[in-house]
Amino acid sequence: MRGGERVLERIARLYPDADIFTHVYDPQAVSPELRARNVRTSFIARLPRATRLYQSYLPLMPMALEQLDLRGYDLVISSESGPAKGVIAAPDALHLCYCHSPMRYIWDQYPAYREQTGFVRRAAMPLLTHYLRNWDTASASRVDHFIANSRFIRRRISRAWGRDSQVIHPPVPVELYKTADKVGDSYLWVGQLIAYKRPDLAVDAFTRLGLPLLVVGDDDMAASLKRRAGPNIRFVAKLPFDQLRRAYAEAKALVFTAEEDFGIVPVEANASGRPVIAYGRAGVLDSILDGETGLFFAEQTTDALLDAVERFEGWLPHFDPATAIANVQRFAPERFDREFLDAVRRAESGRD
Repeated sequence: MRGGERVLERIARLYPDADIFTHVYDPQAVSPELRARNVRTSFIARLPRATRLYQSYLPLMPMALEQLDLRGYDLVISSESGPAKGVIAAPDALHLCYCHSPMRYIWDQYPAYREQTGFVRRAAMPLLTHYLRNWDTASASRVDHFIANSRFIRRRISRAWGRDSQVIHPPVPVELYKTADKVGDSYLWVGQLIAYKRPDLAVDAFTRLGLPLLVVGDDDMAASLKRRAGPNIRFVAKLPFDQLRRAYAEAKALVFTAEEDFGIVPVEANASGRPVIAYGRAGVLDSILDGETGLFFAEQTTDALLDAVERFEGWLPHFDPATAIANVQRFAPERFDREFLDAVRRAESGRD
């Protein structure tokens, strides 16, 4: 239940009788609300160990999407960060795509993904991604109206598919986050420990600074990061929500090192009344106010983060938690509901 699943859950509430189609489905991994819905899977779900190895079946996903039978549906909503928009809707159906991002691994972040993969996959990627880019571009014509989750993704949609889109930021339950009576001395990093999120920058910078840092997350880079981290850095693979909420509220600041499509984690930190030290590119430009609810650093390097932390120590007395909390109210779920339903209505009227 990460950001994309939370958006799906919110959209599903707006359409309580809607069916959900997906490639692979693990009922125990989703919320009870989604588990109660009628969920249908593509043939990918019947392939060996699909719930664990679904990413390996990416070359088959376009074919699997095109085999889904969507006859009888007046409205089709695709949630895109992989090839979801390529479904074939009925000729008179309205197809809206809520786009978290065009597939990063075949477009702007292709070189980084290829560099990080093994030899066999690296050799196969040029042919595979060429085929996927052609299909991805062609299938964009199947969508009537695109919604982007940030201004950054709106630019990506335009670059990859030549289509305009409307920005509707994802819903964040900001009302669930509260301030703490006492703030600690430890900084906080939250997310998957994978390459594009750049947890290595935080680990290396805080190892050099000697300042306490709590890293919450797990994935491919966990072992290597623990080996290079100093004794001032503590790792926790996962926290229950109550403990995570407390970690946000008691942190000196959240450190956000990724170039993220939108980035819900900085919003959650501000909702907890805490500032954010963030790489100042991409989706975070829509959520954090530089110099008011956080500080940006301009380069994705250890030295740039070191400089930002040192600047932050002097700036912190000027930070007002009330400003941060007020700032993120614009991402409340009720706002998402209104804007999404309005987008559907306008798309429907535009087809008349």
